[in-house]
Amino acid sequence: MTDTWKVTLPCTREEADRLSEDSLFEGSTDSMPTIVTREANPETPDNWVIEIYSDAEPNAAFLKDIAKLSPSAKTANVDPVVEKLEDEDWVTLSQQGLEPLRAGRFYVHTSNSAPLEDNNVTNICIDAGQAFGTGHHETTKGCLESLDRLKRLGQSYSNIIDVGTGTGLLAFAARHLWPTSRIIASDIDPVAIKVSAENAAVNNIAVGNSHRAIQLQTSNGLDHPALRDRAPYDLIIANILAGPLIALAPQLAAAAISGTVLVLAGLLETQRAEVLHAYIRVGFRPRHSRMENQWPCLMLIKAKEYGPAKTHRIIRSPLASDYFGEC
Repeated sequence: MTDTWKVTLPCTREEADRLSEDSLFEGSTDSMPTIVTREANPETPDNWVIEIYSDAEPNAAFLKDIAKLSPSAKTANVDPVVEKLEDEDWVTLSQQGLEPLRAGRFYVHTSNSAPLEDNNVTNICIDAGQAFGTGHHETTKGCLESLDRLKRLGQSYSNIIDVGTGTGLLAFAARHLWPTSRIIASDIDPVAIKVSAENAAVNNIAVGNSHRAIQLQTSNGLDHPALRDRAPYDLIIANILAGPLIALAPQLAAAAISGTVLVLAGLLETQRAEVLHAYIRVGFRPRHSRMENQWPCLMLIKAKEYGPAKTHRIIRSPLASDYFGEC
């Protein structure tokens, strides 16, 4: 195994989001540096860290370029920290700090952690890799618990889409909860789709166009015909970022029908009002929310009718507001 160099630099969440949107998470140590971002401390959700892994020792020019990724660190006169990992497997190393996650009936773990021996638990193995996120973040926990709650309350869905699937985790969870439904998962990043396919194989989940297989598709939002052709959906999951969520509101509304349930995550509590406003404008109504630290997970439903004069009107449906009461 060749030597690996790691460069660490603090950043803000906004700077980390910008890296994600610019698709700088692609690549591998076989060809180019791999860039990963992570939340430094859940207690301070704006504090993130950039980690760059490279087979070659970083030179001055490389470090100068890396410093440009975090203007906040430059302002604070914080320089990138360089360390040599030598013969360590950096993927395994990066997973050592990832504790298994329990969310509802789901237990998410890496290959370094053993699954739970419990018939009431659904184990899902998600390893750290090139796709953005590992499934252990509070936003994913909120989504898993929301999906689990829908199942416990007897809801069923026949046509599900996971937009911005990342590692495929939420699509896998939906497959376990609703085994006969049609499920499609998309991501703007082709690396994420590749990683999702690999994770599906690890978890014995079929992918492709066959019956009960999850279809994986690279797409910017719902631009790809495969996603539009399968609409309307009765359950839409989108765990991405506040900016893309707001931009996607018209597309998701067009892919929904009356009664469609929408699960949104990836936003901070300070962004809740702006995201909700975007979806109320296109006909969704809030029904339930849950909070993990500063990360809300929102559940909405598509109303039967809407318009500028009816923005605050709540339409009763089979999924009544008391159904979406507090946990």
